[in-house]
Amino acid sequence: MFEPSELGQRRDDLATALRELRRASGLTGDRLAARSGISQSKISKIETGKVLPSTVDVERILCALDASPDMIEEITSLTRLANTQFQDWRSTLRRGLHHRQRELAAIEADSAELRYFLPTMITGLLHTPEYARASLVGNPGDLTQVIAKRLERQAALYDRSKTFTFVLTEAAVRWPLCPTDVMAVQLGRLASLAALPNIRLGVIPVAQPHLPTGPLSTFTVYDNRLATAEVFSGAIIMRDPRDIAYHRELFSLFASYARFGVEAGVLLTQWAEEFQHGN
Repeated sequence: MFEPSELGQRRDDLATALRELRRASGLTGDRLAARSGISQSKISKIETGKVLPSTVDVERILCALDASPDMIEEITSLTRLANTQFQDWRSTLRRGLHHRQRELAAIEADSAELRYFLPTMITGLLHTPEYARASLVGNPGDLTQVIAKRLERQAALYDRSKTFTFVLTEAAVRWPLCPTDVMAVQLGRLASLAALPNIRLGVIPVAQPHLPTGPLSTFTVYDNRLATAEVFSGAIIMRDPRDIAYHRELFSLFASYARFGVEAGVLLTQWAEEFQHGN
């Protein structure tokens, strides 16, 4: 077990451990670079904490150093912690929610293939202005700038060089966050966005004969490089390839139970009409 505060704070520990292990082996940075196939400049940056190595980098370094099984296990675990970060919600509020919107926009701009699993609420990229405002009620300060930044991010949806897949549960789509007329408009937006050629939007209806696992949390996968999971108190950011692969597999599992295309459109239209009529 580990505390959330440990996540993202093991970078210096990892750099120190790798540096000491190299020195104990008697190898210079140049020799390690030659053996591992990693440039000497990158080895130096890893050992000084300027570059966070991936698990693949660390495996190559440990192999080149002929590390013992116990040392491999210890440093591999440290690498996984170093590649995981916890952003607590209170810190995000102190910095300002508009800064969070800028961070998300930067990640989205650098990604080509984005997957969103949404078990409880509709994500910001899909919001109408009214739904966006309702989702932020209770947060401190003037939210006008936050909403504007969130809506600006939606321009990425029309970038044909990117592909987006959204999988929502019926609970997320039908959660009554807003008045019924606003919810009807929000569901109409979902249906219209699903018509874009670079967007797949699927809905998992409650009326399923069997689902193999419960939807524990919202998560997003950006290409093969980053996965994030959200909890009430913050967000966990994962860069370890094993964590990313796991979330891609989990996403594929949930997507296999979702209705896409015409079927999704029928469900969204039906639910929108129910909201429109106050049902």
